[in-house]
Amino acid sequence: MHPLRLDRSRRLGGRANFAAVYQAGIKQMRGPLRIFARSNGLTHSRLGISISRRVGIAARRNRIKRLLREAFRLSQETLPAGYDWVVVVHPHEPAKLDEYLKWFHATMPYLAGKIQGKP
Repeated sequence: MHPLRLDRSRRLGGRANFAAVYQAGIKQMRGPLRIFARSNGLTHSRLGISISRRVGIAARRNRIKRLLREAFRLSQETLPAGYDWVVVVHPHEPAKLDEYLKWFHATMPYLAGKIQGKP
């Protein structure tokens, strides 16, 4: 498998998995994204996206989800591994891919440090 490929094993699915990440309570808001984190004990990270109809019509929601998955795919090499990430999307106009990358790189290492007990 190509190291930058985003296959199904890197996607977080299921109500129970999302609930476990929410219950961990490690979260931070960055732009229109609220990112939750939990250690998963795997060698790779998984991404879950929660986006409600309040964000907009289906085309807008799908565009945002595609951009978030692409930002996660491109960031796999530099972001901490072994975590489940749930991104809750609040209403906004779809941003450019660079913005989503910036938000991920500003938030995910910080949350991983919080899980490991670092300030």
